[in-house]
Amino acid sequence: MVNHYTASKRLRHDDAYTPEGKAGARPDYAVTVYTQILKKLFPEIPVVIGGVEASLRRLTHYDWWQDRLLPSVLVSSGADWLCYGMGERPMLELTRAIEKGWNRRQMEQIPQLAFLRTGKPAPGALTLHSFEECQKSKRAFAENFHEIETHANMLHPATIVEPVGEGYVQVNPPYPPATQEEMDACWDLPFTKLPHPRYKGKRIPAYDMIKYSIITHRGCFGGCNFCTIAAHQGKFIQSRSEASILKEVKQLTGLPGFAGNISDLGAPTANMYGMVGKDPSLCAKCRRKSCLWPAPCPNMNRSHARLMELYKKVDAVKGIRHSYIGSGIRYDLFLSEDGYVDNTSRPYLKTLVLDHTSGRLKVAPEHTEDNVLYYMAKPSFKLFVKLRAEFDKITREAGRRTGIVPYFISSHPGCTLKDMQNLARNPALKGLYMDQVQDFTPTPMTTSSVMFYSGLDPRTLKPVFSEHDLEKKKKQKSLFFSK
Repeated sequence: MVNHYTASKRLRHDDAYTPEGKAGARPDYAVTVYTQILKKLFPEIPVVIGGVEASLRRLTHYDWWQDRLLPSVLVSSGADWLCYGMGERPMLELTRAIEKGWNRRQMEQIPQLAFLRTGKPAPGALTLHSFEECQKSKRAFAENFHEIETHANMLHPATIVEPVGEGYVQVNPPYPPATQEEMDACWDLPFTKLPHPRYKGKRIPAYDMIKYSIITHRGCFGGCNFCTIAAHQGKFIQSRSEASILKEVKQLTGLPGFAGNISDLGAPTANMYGMVGKDPSLCAKCRRKSCLWPAPCPNMNRSHARLMELYKKVDAVKGIRHSYIGSGIRYDLFLSEDGYVDNTSRPYLKTLVLDHTSGRLKVAPEHTEDNVLYYMAKPSFKLFVKLRAEFDKITREAGRRTGIVPYFISSHPGCTLKDMQNLARNPALKGLYMDQVQDFTPTPMTTSSVMFYSGLDPRTLKPVFSEHDLEKKKKQKSLFFSK
């Protein structure tokens, strides 16, 4: 739906995921539509849904495009099973179970699956307010989401049950975070890194962006309230080995059209590669959504030494001219308001700016006002001011003429017209290339979307302002460009 419509609900005129960028190739609510068609044609064949859309709609959620709550996509689609998150292990286990002739009760024990059943669930699960209760009470919906999000960020979450109609949706806990060996086993498969042969000779705009990129890890412990990464990939970082990454780098040099430039050596947050808690037993008990907000966790190892060594090894591969970091970075991983956090921090920022940035360095402070940043779960804007000072110092010492581009969000819950006026006039932004502002779009399974719909902060259940008027949302965004 985000791919089909703008934040103001206008139909987009192109589609980056379709050959030649042609719009209209897929229906709205594609998972539901395609599943219903399959169940009509083959009613006796089990249908398993997965991917981002199914994952984020696995329980009751707010739908911005219809402006109402919807039940689990299992209800609307009629699918037999929902595999959420990164699905290699649950899908392998489910297909093996089908081959072995397991009964339904046995398959219901497989981790990381969700399913819809009639009757009452077995005792022992975390039972949420029903879909019908959430329809009647926005507070109940906010309370549900707080439980869902808390368990989504735990290493050992509970089984979750949500009553709906004459039955319930059950969401089994996920598999543990993938080990390095499991990550390598997946990424070392013989992927071609090419579109399906049926698209030969056709340009797919989204593929152009990623065809010479490499993923180093999964997960993100940043915990931004408007982001769905943790809900899909998890909070805990799952990294590939250097050997696996270097193997893919060498294979990249043989791809048609590759000129030696890796467009992105990254992940959801590029500089979280290899980062784990110093004491794993503390992580096993942790219920925090973010390891960085409201303050960095003292148990998190924020050293960038392993990542910098990886960069050196990649750049040493024959045929590689440049390896750029196109993914986002978290500058609060190496910088505090008092300065650099350890002895790897400045060397990392220096090599990032001078060796691994194509054009301008793009970062995402998201706003300037601390009251808005609180609802985003982002660090104070003072940290961006510190980053800019360090960036300018590094480029000045190197004699480089390059820039830094900050990204911002307008109309986020908690953001008023006055807040956007303050952002537009902030003196710390003077002299910067400023054209990156995104109007907030409520998407399923984010804290920000729950705030937008319910008018409550699910963390505290206190009221929060959200701008719902489309014209006023548009005005907030326009203020960014009126200097």
